[in-house]
Amino acid sequence: MDTLPEVGRVLAASSDSSNPSPEELHELLERIERIGVIGLSRFPEKAARRVPSYLGAKGYDLIPINPNAERIFGKAAFDTLAKVPDELDLVLIFRPSEAAGDFVEQAARRPERPAIWLLEGILAPREAAAARAEGLTVVQDLCIFKVHRALFG
Repeated sequence: MDTLPEVGRVLAASSDSSNPSPEELHELLERIERIGVIGLSRFPEKAARRVPSYLGAKGYDLIPINPNAERIFGKAAFDTLAKVPDELDLVLIFRPSEAAGDFVEQAARRPERPAIWLLEGILAPREAAAARAEGLTVVQDLCIFKVHRALFG
């Protein structure tokens, strides 16, 4: 696969050497359909709105999780991850590192065992290690937009 070297360069920028390999990231992004987005912003100028908007345009089903919004992208927003009734394939976390660990733990407790992705600059090392020890896929300090663009153009 000729896109893997580019993904390797994007992956090398992450501070987490335990992130999945380029091949595993490719498989993950091909497999997932429904993404719970914690911190999905109401404001178009924020990355927490632009990146999910890109993912929605690529066909992923986005579930907004934001206690300060009623609707985002025309969909009902949930106050908490626990209130999302649908099964999620991925939980995408747009919260600062100091708050991210709680969300990693909440995602890891979901019965469908979704993958967990913390965006560039966001780390929850202890919680990520615990989730990985339970067999969950966890990505930290990595931009899903950059990875998706490197893999799928």
